This record gives sequence, C-alpha cells and structure tokens, in this order.
Amino acid sequence: MAVYTHLGAEDLAALIAQYPVGPLVSAKGIAEGVSNSNWLIDTAGQDADGARFILTMYERRIELEDLPYFLGLLDHLSANDCPVPRTIHDKNGAAFRMLDDKAVALIEFLPGISPTKPDAPQAFAVGKTLAKIHAASQSFDLSRENTMGFAQNLAYLETCGLEILASINPDLPNILGPAREAAELDLSALPQAQIHADLFPDNVLMLGDNVTGLIDFYFACTGPMALDLAVTHAAWCFDENGIYIPDLGDALLAGYQSVRPLAQPEKDALPEIAKGAAIRFIASRAEDWLDTPKDALVTRKDPMQFVSRWHCYNEHGADIFA
Repeated sequence: MAVYTHLGAEDLAALIAQYPVGPLVSAKGIAEGVSNSNWLIDTAGQDADGARFILTMYERRIELEDLPYFLGLLDHLSANDCPVPRTIHDKNGAAFRMLDDKAVALIEFLPGISPTKPDAPQAFAVGKTLAKIHAASQSFDLSRENTMGFAQNLAYLETCGLEILASINPDLPNILGPAREAAELDLSALPQAQIHADLFPDNVLMLGDNVTGLIDFYFACTGPMALDLAVTHAAWCFDENGIYIPDLGDALLAGYQSVRPLAQPEKDALPEIAKGAAIRFIASRAEDWLDTPKDALVTRKDPMQFVSRWHCYNEHGADIFA
C-alpha cells in the first residue's frame, strides 16, 4: 500500500458517491507498501451509523484484465468464511471503476493490527489460516499465471545487469547464480491452489493471536501451495537483522499442517522453494528500489534483507523444513 496519485476532496467525494456506502466523511492516504495508491475511507454509512473502507487505485504491476480474478477471489474467500475483505460493488454492481485511465476499487475494512514482531502463537494462527485459504480456493473457478515466478525474477535481475544491481549494493550481483538455479526448478507436479504469494506480516491483521484479516491479494495467482508456505515462511520467520527464529518457523509449519498436512514431495522441495522465494523478493525489492519516484509517499525496502534469508535457507534449509 502507498500513495502515488493524489486525489482532491471533490474527486474522492464524487467517487465514493457511486457506492451504496453513504457520503464521504474523511479520507487519509496510507503510506505502507509499494504497488498501489490507497486511502482509508470513512463514510456516513447506509444507515448513518458510519462505515470504513479501503480505497485502492491500481498503479503498478497490475493489469486491468486481472482485476476480475483478484476481486473475485476476495469475494469467494469471504463467502467461504475466510478472514478476507469483500469487494464493495458500486451502485451498478461493478467490482471496480475507472478514474481517468486508472482502475479503483472499494474494499471492506477489517479490524486488527499487523504484528511488527510476531510471536509463535501468531505464526501458528497465520499458518492455519493460510491452509484454510488454500482449501477454500479450490472451488474458485478462475485462474491466473504467476507473473512473479522464479524465471521472471531471473529475467528482471539479468535485465538490470551487474552494474545497476551493484549500485544498490556491491554484493547484490552475486545473487544472479542462485537466481539461475531457482529458475530451473519445476514445481508443476506439486499440489496447486489459488495462493496469496505475498503474505508478509503487514498483509495480516490480528487481534491478539487471532487472524482477523488477510489483505493485499494483488500478487495472488494459481500455483503450488508449498510456494505460498515458503513465501510466508521467508516473510515471517526472521528478525529485523535477518536472523532466523526457529520458534516462529516451527509454529508456522505446525499451524499450516494442523489443517493441511504437506505431501512428502512438498516437504522434500521446500528448502529449494524457500531459496527461490527469497530471490523473488530480492528481485521485486530491487525493482521497487530503482523505480519508486523520489516524491512518492513510500519507504523503499532493501533487497539485501532477503539475500541473508537466501543464505540461511542455503545453509540450513534441510534442517528448517525437516
């Protein structure tokens, strides 16, 4: 989440008037994240008792033709009792609208706080919820290719080239060899579902140890469930210095398998998948580092944080996922 495009009060009020949510009361830009512009929206509500939503304007990486998948998946999971925000359809029944040349959508606001230093019970709850999402998504009738797959990660890093990567950090070009190895992985035989593919703590809302919402499904795609688990593991189970926290890793895996036990081929592949997941975020953070406008209300994220995760999985992955 972030703010790239600035909308005036009149524009926001006119836009919100197209939805059955009551008139706009207030709007506040949200600074976190890197891909879209987002606002916290308060309205009078249909019954004048107040209501709150998230307004998203799609800026980067998201193709218009993918929005029926993204927004439909939210509605499908919400209807299947998963803690996922539903899409608010406008007065004509549309899930999204066009504002000039950009698409916008109004999303249900869910209560909760994203943990900044997750503990083991929270990691267990997230693993359990992720498995429930995978189970519920089996009956969703749309699919989407993973546009941030390992081969695409390699292609982006190679396009940057050694000099540009080194401008971010002198050690970053060393990841090209591991990225080529990850691109050779064939995960097509592993069990598939609709996966979140970006489940960082800031995309999870919690009250205590209870998950109240999974948000930001704009990297969601059809893919191996083990990949989604590995991505979540890489995002949740390290401290701010890149040190692996075994209690979090064990709890996340246990929570997931309390709902959906992993098949043996998934267990065997997880160490290599986790290395690829780390490279996925090295590539995306490098792209964001290079492409984020200087005046955007966004904090750039360091790709080297995931280089250290790659080294951890490379050296200890077999033990971590045993």
